[in-house]
Amino acid sequence: MLYFGDKFSMPTFWTERRRGLLCLVGLTAALCSHAQAAFPSKPITLVVPTAAGGTTDLSARMLAQALSPVLGQSIVVDNKGGGNGNIAANQVKRAPADGYTLLMQYSGYHVISPHVTRQKQWDLSDFQAVANVISAPQIIVVRADLPAKNLDELIAYAKANPGKLNYASSGNGSLQHVTGAMLEQQAGIKMVHVPYKGTGPALQDLLAAQVDLTFGTAPPFIPHIAIGKLRVLAVTSKDRLSSLPQVPTTAEAGYPKVNATSWFAVFAPAAMPKPVVDKLTADIQQVVRSAAFVQKAQEQGATADYLNPTQLSERVNAEFKTWQSVVQSSKIEAE
Repeated sequence: MLYFGDKFSMPTFWTERRRGLLCLVGLTAALCSHAQAAFPSKPITLVVPTAAGGTTDLSARMLAQALSPVLGQSIVVDNKGGGNGNIAANQVKRAPADGYTLLMQYSGYHVISPHVTRQKQWDLSDFQAVANVISAPQIIVVRADLPAKNLDELIAYAKANPGKLNYASSGNGSLQHVTGAMLEQQAGIKMVHVPYKGTGPALQDLLAAQVDLTFGTAPPFIPHIAIGKLRVLAVTSKDRLSSLPQVPTTAEAGYPKVNATSWFAVFAPAAMPKPVVDKLTADIQQVVRSAAFVQKAQEQGATADYLNPTQLSERVNAEFKTWQSVVQSSKIEAE
């Protein structure tokens, strides 16, 4: 039906309505684009799956301090230790996928913990890889008064005192735990594993001589090694650490299969928009590859090691399979 008297017709009506709808769609897209382009517009929370004091925590704080001015927003480090990293992982998994809640993940929790947890709580597919930040080999550290000056003497002591040595880790199924199990297998010794909620508490008990030794990345231990409160026996890698050049590797000591390197990377909820992922990884790359960050990492006994989302995902998938076989052969189970 047409109404020419008031210059209104149905064809004209539908044409105008279609234009209106198109404008609305365009406006919505523009608003969404603006929202992503404006990211971040508020503080970001970086969840850490360990207590304060360990390398995961140090990595998070190093990144937060350097990245905050680049993003123009503060980054709050939130320590949620316990549960083999599952408490922190589940918090981030359930968070809105908007880039404001991120996970500074420790490799041991990401690629080992799932194999020792009785009840599966998350999948690799629940997270979007953002960027790797730091990598570091494990070191073998003992209390200063332990009668072992090198790895051979430690193994001899363990054989002479089966089950007497106890070693701390950042948690059951952590890389420290698995590295200890690897040494037991390769050296034919038996030690007692004592799990903690992160490297920080384990370090405190090692300093207090409540435990005999531990395996961990160098950063939190170096200050105590420097003043003689702890003794480092070996580095679990093929090459020596530039920050501990006098310390031999496990390969040099005759145990090349005791080889373990940790990495610390940023992950986000799986559905995070690609523009936000792209901005975060680009800004993290800028920070991690800066001369200041590289030097600070080296001083701490670690390596600034940027990987983009694709590269990080490839590393995760490869190590997930590798450590699965190690856990199964060592018969490591959740507590």
